[in-house]
Amino acid sequence: MRQSAFTGSKAALVHIRACGICGTDVTFVHMGGMPARSHLGGDLVPVRLGHEPAGEVVQVGAEVTGLNVGDRVVVNPQDAPTGIIGCGGKYGGMSEYLLIENAEVGRSVAVFPDSVPFDVASLNEPMAVARHCVNRSEAGPEDRAVVFGAGPIGLGAAIWLKLRGVKHVVVADVIPSRLEKALAVGADAVINSAEEDVIARLTELHGHAAGAAAVFNTVVGAAKWGAKLVMVAVQKKGFDIDLGGMLRSELTLIASQGYPTEIFGVTPELVEHQDRFAKLISHRVPSSQIDRAFELALTPGAAKKVVVTYDA
Repeated sequence: MRQSAFTGSKAALVHIRACGICGTDVTFVHMGGMPARSHLGGDLVPVRLGHEPAGEVVQVGAEVTGLNVGDRVVVNPQDAPTGIIGCGGKYGGMSEYLLIENAEVGRSVAVFPDSVPFDVASLNEPMAVARHCVNRSEAGPEDRAVVFGAGPIGLGAAIWLKLRGVKHVVVADVIPSRLEKALAVGADAVINSAEEDVIARLTELHGHAAGAAAVFNTVVGAAKWGAKLVMVAVQKKGFDIDLGGMLRSELTLIASQGYPTEIFGVTPELVEHQDRFAKLISHRVPSSQIDRAFELALTPGAAKKVVVTYDA
């Protein structure tokens, strides 16, 4: 969409300055290549990518209040009336301009200060996902937590757990560089599950956990009485669950999906702790090299968090 295409008294046009690449974007690309395509209604149709945008308001409709040209904003992709931005909706944030159809501060957009770089602001959406996971765990200061998977969401969960005051947070992964990053953002300990006996280590350091299906039964085998397992990753296939093991520890399995209330609740803390969150970004790739950005995101272990940047 070009700036001249703006219409709508309740709309706002945002010049995108940064947009993160999510695993969902990668999934769409795997399904149909570039441009991404998806099966909707039995047909293979184009999918506009990008649901982690941050940008600058360049036009505002006559009925929009509390939002001005020049404001720097992050977006709630799930609030768009024509479908989720970047996930099957009419618009995607991986573009020069994004139309916010019903622009409302606190609902469809949130304003952030000039002191926060656009690439860091683009972390708002995935960090809301991580925050909801941590909120679902109800972990408190006296708890110990284990995060399985040190991707952006897992690392975000580790940050939120520490900011929540959880006394000891362990992160497990198979990639050494990700474990180094986990320590850099505040994890108390890490486990290389490709080299270490995870159950033995968790016997020492386990507690409430946020994890994925691949490690589910490992968690069951090591869980203390009354532990919680929060599943935030999207599971593509079913797997056998050790129900007997869950019974032995009264393990609670909790699903975490999206960010029902967290999308802009995290914004002030992202601003306050921006230096810590900035460490999650491994690659900043200009939009002129977007193919390279997706190549990095599609290559296992090549990148932690890739953000596509757009010129002013």
